Amino acid sequence: MKLKWYIMLFLPVFSVSCSQEESLTDVEQDLEIPDWTELTHGSDTEPDFEMVFPENNVLRIDIQIDPDSWEEMQTDLTGKLSGGNRDLTADPVWVPCSVWFNSIQWYKVGIRFKGNSSLKNSYREGIKKLPFKLDFDQFEDTWPAIKNQRFYGFKQLSLKNNYLDKSFIREKVASDLFLDFGLISPHTAFYQLYIDFGEGTQYFGLYTLVEEVDDTVIKTQYSESGGNLYKPEGNGASFAEGSFRTSDMYKKSNETENDYSDVENLYEIINSNKRETDIEYWKSQLSEVFDVPVFLKWLAANTCMQNWDTYGVMTHNYYLYNNPETEKLEWIPWDNNEALQYGKQGGALSVTLDEVETNWPFIRYIIDNTEWKEQYKQELYSFTENIFEPERMSATYEKYRSILGSYVIGDAGEENEYTFLNSDSEFDAAIDFLNNHVSNRNSVVQEYLEE
Repeated sequence: MKLKWYIMLFLPVFSVSCSQEESLTDVEQDLEIPDWTELTHGSDTEPDFEMVFPENNVLRIDIQIDPDSWEEMQTDLTGKLSGGNRDLTADPVWVPCSVWFNSIQWYKVGIRFKGNSSLKNSYREGIKKLPFKLDFDQFEDTWPAIKNQRFYGFKQLSLKNNYLDKSFIREKVASDLFLDFGLISPHTAFYQLYIDFGEGTQYFGLYTLVEEVDDTVIKTQYSESGGNLYKPEGNGASFAEGSFRTSDMYKKSNETENDYSDVENLYEIINSNKRETDIEYWKSQLSEVFDVPVFLKWLAANTCMQNWDTYGVMTHNYYLYNNPETEKLEWIPWDNNEALQYGKQGGALSVTLDEVETNWPFIRYIIDNTEWKEQYKQELYSFTENIFEPERMSATYEKYRSILGSYVIGDAGEENEYTFLNSDSEFDAAIDFLNNHVSNRNSVVQEYLEE
């Protein structure tokens, strides 16, 4: 697709750099936006999931970034990861870009690098296929003409690079499994990503576009969207006794309200000694503030399919939403690129959960209760019988093998810096693994349930 620029900036005789958001109170700018329609760019339209998140095909998205802005992104990321820094303590810098989709342009869209291991490890390994986040009205204060700009009803979207996933489908399949099982989870779709940062259009590879929880997931999958949304990260995300810190409860809604009483109350109850002295009272107290059935449903699905990079092994990759309708905190899974395998850091949890200790109280204390453990087993049975069933999953895997085969390396050639694959055969081998994996997991669950 040939890119054409339609943006014209009318400035005084002196020039102003717009490589980052800055105050332009002394410079009036008029932005021509000829492609703008309410359906494609407006904020009053409902999110178009059929357009943005199709199930059975691969779409293409093009991004054009000014060379100075691209250099700013690189310099910022290098600085954040230099000097032995292992983690990103602050989000990477936002810069403006143009986004093109179906020959339509979106204007001055905010773009930045995103992610944790998927970003820093890819960067350090010299892989240029890095993950990105888009915010379509990030720069509305600088360019008022794009106020409340949306992408078919979506304000923010993540472009995930499928780090360490040679099948390219773990992120999508896992999220779809959660959705199919009746849980809250983001929608996903496959996109070819092309970026021009001043050296011509470069194919960055096959990405998974992921819906943002704090954008449309809450708005479209809950009847009310005004509750507190948290993305726990760090030691406090375990909710283990002595670990709670509000600084680990990253607020994604109602940020200006310094009120963490709901998650703090949850922490106090889950660790209360009433669990040992008056179990029925403890259960009733916990059930008043935490949706235990939703958590058990997630736990069964997550443990069955194997997903090590989340609660129970790692202190991240989930959200808690205080649903105004129930006034209970509900569990929402996030970031599934390393699902559907045993994994690292000691590996995924066993279906028995016997090895889980009290440093993961949501699992240990809830499963220790006979009634809730039986409910967990029932959810395991339902998940394997109706959702994660070998014949059903094999059809899914083979569909994606057919759809994605020609895109996994793409027109950049077999040896390039924008892929995690060394050959197409690695993609086929990864799909074969998933076919074997689902059969093995069903056998493990069946054996456990028959004990």
